[in-house]
Amino acid sequence: MQDSSSTPQVTGAGVAESPALPRPGGEPMLELVEITKRFPGVLANDAISLRVDRGEILGLLGENGAGKSTLMNIVYGMQAPDSGEIRIGGEPVTIRSPQDAVALRVGMVHQHFMLVPDMTVAENVVLEPSRGPGRARLEEVGRELEEIGRRFELYVSPTAMVEDLSTGERQRVEILKVLYRDADILILDEPTSALTPQEWTEFAGFLRRMAEAGKAVIFITHKLDELFDLVDRCVVLRDGRVVDTVAIGDTDKRSLAKTMVGREVTLRAERPILAPGRPVLDVKGLRLGSGRHHEVDGISFEIREHEVFGIAGVSGNGQDELVEALVGLAQPTAGEISIDGEPLVQHAPRAFTAGGGALIPENRHADGVATELSLLDNLILKELDSSRFSRHGVLALDAAREHAEELVAAYDIRGPGVDAPIGQLSGGNQQKAVLARELSRDPRFVIAFQPTLGLDVGAMETVYRRLNERKSSGSAVLLVSYELDEILSMADRFAVMVDGRFLSVIAAADADTEVIGMLMGGEEAA
Repeated sequence: MQDSSSTPQVTGAGVAESPALPRPGGEPMLELVEITKRFPGVLANDAISLRVDRGEILGLLGENGAGKSTLMNIVYGMQAPDSGEIRIGGEPVTIRSPQDAVALRVGMVHQHFMLVPDMTVAENVVLEPSRGPGRARLEEVGRELEEIGRRFELYVSPTAMVEDLSTGERQRVEILKVLYRDADILILDEPTSALTPQEWTEFAGFLRRMAEAGKAVIFITHKLDELFDLVDRCVVLRDGRVVDTVAIGDTDKRSLAKTMVGREVTLRAERPILAPGRPVLDVKGLRLGSGRHHEVDGISFEIREHEVFGIAGVSGNGQDELVEALVGLAQPTAGEISIDGEPLVQHAPRAFTAGGGALIPENRHADGVATELSLLDNLILKELDSSRFSRHGVLALDAAREHAEELVAAYDIRGPGVDAPIGQLSGGNQQKAVLARELSRDPRFVIAFQPTLGLDVGAMETVYRRLNERKSSGSAVLLVSYELDEILSMADRFAVMVDGRFLSVIAAADADTEVIGMLMGGEEAA
């Protein structure tokens, strides 16, 4: 096991006696040999071996909780393995911290941006461990960032405030932080979960240029389309083990999905066709904002029983504000919201929940879970005053535990147990916990905002099945998604939202992807 000092060490060349590794045929940049990592109740990495070569983009695929992020956190020095060996350039090394990783020219871009919003791009770059001693002058940093941006077609103004940047531009800043430190090995953990299709195209081109420049790239994603568009080989993890390593040209999406999950999976949701019932949600003339700019600008729509109503569009067109108004986090300046015919006047999130509303939020970390509380606590968080779990103000722990265990089994939530902090679970398993908590309360109205963001295909299948179960049970479902395929496969009707307005409401049977794309781009005449 690695110790905790701060200097990277080369411990000798002895590679001949180590286990055999896949041989893609190039110069090895990074090799992992029999890496094992345990947490209480969980074997996260079980003797994992893999290799990535200079100029190669290696895909790392696996279900939520398969051990991908843990493995890469070990490479980046954020966690120490219990056993195994890391080699860089053929030489065994010991990496005890991110500073060690940077010194060994390893860089990592995490799933969630690690940026300070009220600082400039250059200031964010020099916050990280630097390549040399002393405090860098921001002017020099800015000039070097501009040169890196020109070289790799990745320009962002060094003086721009991060809070003013788009999601795609913030992603560029994360990459610039890595390149500024001359990283030769780039680890990207779910880097595209918040990018638009256009931003993904730009990002993929950048990664190809990295490989052409001789970098080695490890690309973690749940999106099979991205893998087939980008990587050379793919390592598949399941339950903390490597189950296959394949050349991407020798497989297909269905086979790769089956290898990852261990069973056949449906890559596209099946939409049950049901006769809609009476209106559950009724929104009339909803307006949010003031002056010349309205985040929500006079929207009217209704969602009925047995119906999924979708909202399609590019991020930043008022979707967040609309959801905030519906759940009571923001008060509209005009209009009316009714649930089951009862107007919500100056309502709050508690009233939304009490009225039969359920929310699967876009940002599960900030809005969906309390990471320091246990999985059990999170699963009953919205029913603490229910007679099922509270007697005279005292938690009925046995009943709560039984309920939590039932939800863990029903929703396949994988982790150390219901008493462990939910922050120890993978992001996908946290999302399944949110889904279990919200849908198990038999809600009348469900808001699902980017419900499959960052999920593997098996977990996505679970989300779609559970939402369709609520639809079949008579709930009304609002699905807000930036994935057009998700809208088209799940929604009975959907609106295209641009600049706070619904440009059109379209029945699924009448959907034309070319027209929808034009509408999403603001071409109202389409």
